[in-house]
Amino acid sequence: MVTVAEELERAVQGAFTRPVPKSAGAQMRYLVRRHQHSTLRVAELLGISRRTVERYVSNQIKKPRPHLADRLEHEVRTRWQPQIRARAKQAAVTTNGIMIDVQGRFGYTAPAGSTDQARVRHLTLPLPPHHAARLLRAQQDGADENDLRQIAAEALGEVYFRDKGRRAHGLEVELQDLVDLRFEL
Repeated sequence: MVTVAEELERAVQGAFTRPVPKSAGAQMRYLVRRHQHSTLRVAELLGISRRTVERYVSNQIKKPRPHLADRLEHEVRTRWQPQIRARAKQAAVTTNGIMIDVQGRFGYTAPAGSTDQARVRHLTLPLPPHHAARLLRAQQDGADENDLRQIAAEALGEVYFRDKGRRAHGLEVELQDLVDLRFEL
């Protein structure tokens, strides 16, 4: 299932200028450097022993178990290129905005005389910087998936369905079923 939070993170990672380390040893060495050369902190972060971290750093162990490999890659990706990540987010919230490509079932609360029956739509459009800022701020503050969906639906409601206030006044948009979602900074 596609989530708004994961797709926002993927969009930010699209701004990376260098590839993320691939081998377990390189990933472990990166985490150790990011944690002030403390193998103990990295061991606690990953839920393994300090000695195991040291073995990965010195390439005595090269192939982690699948669970550790996933966790290790996730921790490295979330910390990779923090300045590039910050610069991409800053550009999205000040000048560029964010591109959204969404396919889902949209429901409506509309005045009498119009249909409120939900239907599947596929929309690709740019969201202005203030909507990008709201989405990224909510994600940073730890908003849950329903809140992020609601913010995305409100942004789509304003930009697409109400055409920035030119039509469909009072229309409230709900994103009920999310089939596919992509963001691009």
